[in-house]
Amino acid sequence: MSTASKHTSVDGSPLSAQQALAGMLYAVIAMACFTVLDTTNKFLLASVPMLMVLWFRYAFQAVATTALMLPRKGRAVFQTRALKLQIVRGLLLLTSSFLAFGSLIRMPVAEFSAIAMLSPLTVTILARFVLKEHVSKLRWVFVSGGMVGAMLIVRPGGGMDASHAWIPLLMVLSYSTFQILTSHMAKTESPETMHIYTGWVGALISTGLVFSVWTTELTGFQWMLMVLIGCAGTLGHYLLIVAFARAPASRVTPFLYSGIAFATLTGWVVFSHIPDPIALTGMALIALCGLGAGWLGQREHAKSVPPSHD
Repeated sequence: MSTASKHTSVDGSPLSAQQALAGMLYAVIAMACFTVLDTTNKFLLASVPMLMVLWFRYAFQAVATTALMLPRKGRAVFQTRALKLQIVRGLLLLTSSFLAFGSLIRMPVAEFSAIAMLSPLTVTILARFVLKEHVSKLRWVFVSGGMVGAMLIVRPGGGMDASHAWIPLLMVLSYSTFQILTSHMAKTESPETMHIYTGWVGALISTGLVFSVWTTELTGFQWMLMVLIGCAGTLGHYLLIVAFARAPASRVTPFLYSGIAFATLTGWVVFSHIPDPIALTGMALIALCGLGAGWLGQREHAKSVPPSHD
């Protein structure tokens, strides 16, 4: 077996060390962007209506994405074979964002980021019961461990009111369903088309809701933070796409858990919050189980691919 066959990029060409390093670096920067997004959201939501922040986040993404893609792809970027699924996918992500904002109001950034990392594990559950895929016993162990970690974070007496624990957990379920649908649609739809529809579905629906809470009494600083949210979210999603384009998922995925460390740091700097030992244990358990599931997925993929011979 040649070295090139062991380490290839997503397009099948040999994966160089520089490409792999670039993919990992883009992933880390993307997670830093998402941490800026979440931290700024939490700060803004204390003084700005949630629907207004949500509207600006999607309106900014929709306009910025269209401005970037339309000159390159033309009107073809809006051509889709599954318009209804595009709308459902956009609704799922908008719902996930709404629940994420509701979670950030009620819990610290670090704990929120850790629970959000349950999504890859929750996809396993949906793949088993919705797509009827086989799930190994070891993978169930990782899923169970991640859920235990989440329970340690949202337990009574922790960093959030336990009666609100359903909000971040429902967010994870919504986002995991979004990922499953994305995987299904990717077989016939281009990433650019899915991305642009996601932004516009969220922007149009939130526009219909924002007028009930609209206020012109925002300061220049608050508007600046809204722009920062738009930039951080748009750049983060773009860099994540680039990361997975540069290197295989098995190389990129472990670095997504750097988001927990970033969130812990910003939570301490901005809100003077440090997770208690039990919450830290839960966060570590989620990260370890997520990494374990990623390693298992890579091992299962390697066994399913027949070796090539020179």
